[in-house]
Amino acid sequence: MKTENLLSTFVEYFEERGHRRIVGSTLLPPPGDPVLFTTSGMHPLTPYLEGRPHPLGRRLVNVQRCLRTTDLEEVGDATHLTVFEMLGTWSLGDYDGPLSLDWGYGLLTEGLGVDPGRLHATVHAGDDRTGPDTASLELWQSRGVPVELTVEDNWWSNGPVGPCGPDSEIFLWSGDGPPESTPTRDDRWVEVWNHVTMTHRRLEDGSLVPLPQRNVDTGLGLERLASLLQGKPSVFECDVFDPWRSLVPVLWPLDERSLRVVCDHLRSAVVVLGDGVRPANTGQGYVLRRLVRRMLTVLWRDDPSRGIGDLPSELVRHTLDHFRQDMDPGDVLRVLSEEERRFRRLLERGRQVLARPRFRGPLTREDFHYLHDTHGLPTELVTSLRQG
Repeated sequence: MKTENLLSTFVEYFEERGHRRIVGSTLLPPPGDPVLFTTSGMHPLTPYLEGRPHPLGRRLVNVQRCLRTTDLEEVGDATHLTVFEMLGTWSLGDYDGPLSLDWGYGLLTEGLGVDPGRLHATVHAGDDRTGPDTASLELWQSRGVPVELTVEDNWWSNGPVGPCGPDSEIFLWSGDGPPESTPTRDDRWVEVWNHVTMTHRRLEDGSLVPLPQRNVDTGLGLERLASLLQGKPSVFECDVFDPWRSLVPVLWPLDERSLRVVCDHLRSAVVVLGDGVRPANTGQGYVLRRLVRRMLTVLWRDDPSRGIGDLPSELVRHTLDHFRQDMDPGDVLRVLSEEERRFRRLLERGRQVLARPRFRGPLTREDFHYLHDTHGLPTELVTSLRQG
């Protein structure tokens, strides 16, 4: 199943069950929000999860593009992306967790054709403050899905203060042979869908109080599920990456992990630019700058003559079209090329500075502060230049 078909199947399935589709927002959170980028589908819905009535009702479904820098070091493995799309459903004080899980099971097995024998679930086992999630456990048992009970892994919270509650996660077997073991003991079980029942609010002192309105929030990574349904070993081999995998290796021969990092960071930079962010030394612009520089560092490892100017504009167009952005591909490439020139100049200055006698030995914390404040050399860049 192609990714676009998967997306439409998901939305239509929940629309048939009374959900109204809300238009996913950009990567940029609303003004005043303390986070730099939207990190999950529920992020733009926080006011409604807190109790404000949503104009479209109490059952919602959407597709939200997200960006997570917390997983940046993981990018290059089989499942992590910097920018990705999250399929989400919500019950705002309407139905409860077991019904959400039952619908999720139905979509996966009947709507998408997943063999029920390849599914495994995890459920909150309870602790000294909350009891076990017996309702979710009984639902999975009634469907014949094996369940693993955990404590911390199945308790969801939106930060140190705020809504929280038990969650049940659905895993899909990605191994070649018959399923074995459990999700916490075998990483061939890949998490695809998280169903959170928001039952409590955590206060500043750490105590829990029941919420007056119980909500259900689910999130399913589009690219991760697509790769599993398409029988691919990584998210980088599902169909949304087909143009990248056909053109980039011909342009720049790279090992597999480097290819994944270059494609991910370049694609993510295009999406961030398409949402209106420009490179800068702080905030959202610095995240964009960091993505470009991390990509260039990998790209130049074997051949410093490689450059963004070699990138076919059709790759940029493909990404902009997929995320429904109207920026001109030529403008994207001009911004990226200018950022590349700026980085080359910074690297040359960094090599000259680090060649000075005072920096030839081990560097102290004060040295790193001086290099950053006086010469604009970030710590990770200094470390990279020293290793190189």
